[in-house]
Amino acid sequence: MVAARRIDAAVDEVRYEFGFEDRFDRILRIDPNTLAATVEDGDFNSAASAITAKIVRVWRSSGEFPARVLFAS
Repeated sequence: MVAARRIDAAVDEVRYEFGFEDRFDRILRIDPNTLAATVEDGDFNSAASAITAKIVRVWRSSGEFPARVLFAS
């Protein structure tokens, strides 16, 4: 299970802490204009990809970036 919580929602960037089993040890950055995502440590792995996809799905359905999101496979 990958969990994320929003830590900042500026006009040009939305930031999330994320990690496995509520270990929020990585930072994800999403550009709200392009939905391009990066991670601070440079390792955009399957966990980063999965949680980004979930965040973007919620954003597309609600129009807002969620405060918290979980991805379980």
